[in-house]
Amino acid sequence: MVFKRRDKRPFWRIVLEFFWPRGGWARAARYVQHRLHRLPDPPEKIARGVFAGVFTTFTPFYGLHFVVAAAVAWMVRGNVIAALLGTFFGNPLTYVPIGIASLRTGYWLLDIDRSAPHHRNLLESFAYAGGDLKDNVLAWFTGEPTNWSHLNAFYHTVFYPYMIGGILPGIITALVCYYLTVPVIRAYQNHRKGKLKAKLAALAAKSEKPGEQGPGKAPPEHKT
Repeated sequence: MVFKRRDKRPFWRIVLEFFWPRGGWARAARYVQHRLHRLPDPPEKIARGVFAGVFTTFTPFYGLHFVVAAAVAWMVRGNVIAALLGTFFGNPLTYVPIGIASLRTGYWLLDIDRSAPHHRNLLESFAYAGGDLKDNVLAWFTGEPTNWSHLNAFYHTVFYPYMIGGILPGIITALVCYYLTVPVIRAYQNHRKGKLKAKLAALAAKSEKPGEQGPGKAPPEHKT
């Protein structure tokens, strides 16, 4: 296959690079910035794409962030590529504060009592929900009865509060990124246009040789 890696990475390397990519997160951020600068759309459209991508990282649809970001970018008429790049705002270094902010906002908006006996911590909720999902998938093949109680509790105590609570901090953070992106992209595009004009002018001046007829010059008179 054309896009298949020649060097097959071991599982531990995949996990390690997920949390710390080659070159570090600073290099990854510079790559995203470089790609955003080279997008051909107007700064406002690119910034709307970034808005969509950043907002998507505050949603609990893990594994579908690219799809959600593209859909949001389409709705706000933003650049889809910028939206996909904007999802890199969510990474192993930021998902913890994003999750905490979204869940706490959701609990506050929905008036959910986190001290209730049935309310487990986040890791336990994921573990019990994952166990339910695994057991019920196997039950379809073994004929055993299914039990969705843990997944139901996960939906009401984690997923739904996360989804509702992520809207407000997601919009605020995405708006900040939008208003930071517009002037940066505009300045870069203007700088790039200036460099291109200067390069074209230098090429035009270089192409005009001494004694060569230039535009607006009268042809030389012929003596008889």
